[in-house]
Amino acid sequence: MQQKILLITPPFTQLNTSYPASAYLKGFLEEKNVAVEQCDLSIELFTSIFTSGFIRAIFREAQELKSFAIPQVFKLKEQYVLRVDKVISYLQSQTIEKANEILAPGFLPKGHRLQTVKKNITWADGELGIIDKAKHYGTLFIEELGDFIQANVDEFFAFTRYAEQIGTSASSFDQIEEFLNYQPTIIEDKMLDILEAKIELHEPDLVCFSIPFPGNLFAALRSSQFIKQFFPKIKIAFGGGYCNTELRSLEDPRIFEFIDFITLDDGEGPLLKLVNYLSKELEINQLERTFVLEKGKVVYKNKIPNTIYHHRDLPAPNYTGLPFEKYLSFLDIINPMHRMWTDEKWNKLTISHGCYWKQCTFCDVNLDYIGNYQNTTAVDLVNKIEKIRAQTGIEGFHFVDEAAPPKMLRALSLELIKRGIKMRWWTNIRFEKTFDDELCELMSRAGCIAITGGLEVASDRLLEKMKKGVDIGQVARVTNSFSKHNIMTHAYLMFGFPTQTEQETIDSLEVVRQLFESGCVQSAFWHMFTTTVHSPIGKNPEEFEIKITGPDFEGFAQNDLWHEDPTGADHELYKKGLNLALDSYLNKAGFEKNLQDWFEFEIPETTVSDNWVSDFVK
Repeated sequence: MQQKILLITPPFTQLNTSYPASAYLKGFLEEKNVAVEQCDLSIELFTSIFTSGFIRAIFREAQELKSFAIPQVFKLKEQYVLRVDKVISYLQSQTIEKANEILAPGFLPKGHRLQTVKKNITWADGELGIIDKAKHYGTLFIEELGDFIQANVDEFFAFTRYAEQIGTSASSFDQIEEFLNYQPTIIEDKMLDILEAKIELHEPDLVCFSIPFPGNLFAALRSSQFIKQFFPKIKIAFGGGYCNTELRSLEDPRIFEFIDFITLDDGEGPLLKLVNYLSKELEINQLERTFVLEKGKVVYKNKIPNTIYHHRDLPAPNYTGLPFEKYLSFLDIINPMHRMWTDEKWNKLTISHGCYWKQCTFCDVNLDYIGNYQNTTAVDLVNKIEKIRAQTGIEGFHFVDEAAPPKMLRALSLELIKRGIKMRWWTNIRFEKTFDDELCELMSRAGCIAITGGLEVASDRLLEKMKKGVDIGQVARVTNSFSKHNIMTHAYLMFGFPTQTEQETIDSLEVVRQLFESGCVQSAFWHMFTTTVHSPIGKNPEEFEIKITGPDFEGFAQNDLWHEDPTGADHELYKKGLNLALDSYLNKAGFEKNLQDWFEFEIPETTVSDNWVSDFVK
């Protein structure tokens, strides 16, 4: 019997564009003559919450619970109910008419965010500035309601995640099971109503949840719990990034009270095997990369050799059936690169599978999504681009590679120019020397508007320990080449790498300051180093002079590790000062300040010369 599949992205992911996993699987499975539908439960739920009727129900729920945190919002509840539909409509399709309405005096209630909105923001001239300002004010209005929901009726609620605190580092299933035994919240009830309607519409035999992040796990489990209760004949499978990284050592059988299968790594092969198994064309031992429950124990079924579907042979993702009219643009932070993630609508596509470098010691290089590098041709890639643009009506692309290969970016640019395709695109790269002036100019001419890349720690000693394959001088030259050709550059920054000293942290900040001041970098983000169980550091901590202190694995998830760094600085101390400085640099300010001004304790003088970056980019 032919199986009907429903692919679901559980709440919450990005609001401005669809997460691509279900589209990739739909494109593949339909080519294999499998009946597939897809549902972005994330955007469906979000746009169902922010309606006048549901927001009224939220205020009623808070009143019944006698929970009135953030009283300004509750006091103005009627204004929020009256305005929410128009604000969401504006964020979905910005027009100058709607923008002027949003900004009209007295239109938006002034809650705790709009009361303190920055007055010194410089908006663009003309209609673009009006549209952006209205987008920012509308975003703050929605965030005020989100704050109220989280504070009063559902502590798990957040815009791009749900119950993330439960899914993160969940070495035991105990807390997850405890919360699943609670009554669903008003948000979860709405989610389950939408899910029920989708199931009744599509009548699937197999429901597959793609779980990219910890903040999607609980919603997927709550949905699965509902399906098991009310649609017991439907089989349920989990897959996606969270499973691929955190559930590889799964032992606890309790999750199988809610689901039937968990697949690892690329989903195409395991899902096709599942379909054939459920159609009684295969025995269970022929499944690939799939956890099942047998006689009360978790068993990993992985028939060797695996069926391999090479990246170059896969069809284009199929985005049909997703509600593109419902995605919306948020403008919460006035930062050009942040806007790339939260504001504009993008088609998501990978140029290559995995990472061509796959040596960084902090990265999960042992896992398939990094270590299994596969490429395709520029002709095939651009064919997919044209097909997706026709499907979605969205012109721009975000290439979501771990690190886009320079040779492929050159070939892609040449093919786009050859076909006369005008589009805007951006991607993630390594700051390697291949990105010279000539390649950057070519990419710009082909429509590249931005790149992101890991600068990590601005210390050659630590970059060598990381096996990044770059040095700071090279990073300065490459970022300068991108900037010269109007390609915006975002740098991922890391602090707290094993053995990193106080001096190296301060020197890194000085290099970052100079990169911003010289215009090489326009955006950046600091994150504190975390050891993961699948990285070379996690596997060989003694080589990096750290000691793993936990958490103890209790049968469920395993990824982030705790560690002691006896030779490094007290890294947590620097978090506030590093972020204060970066926030200022992002706004093109504070370059003249002494680094000491960002910190509340004594720091060493930087050993980096004043013209360190400028000397490299002459």
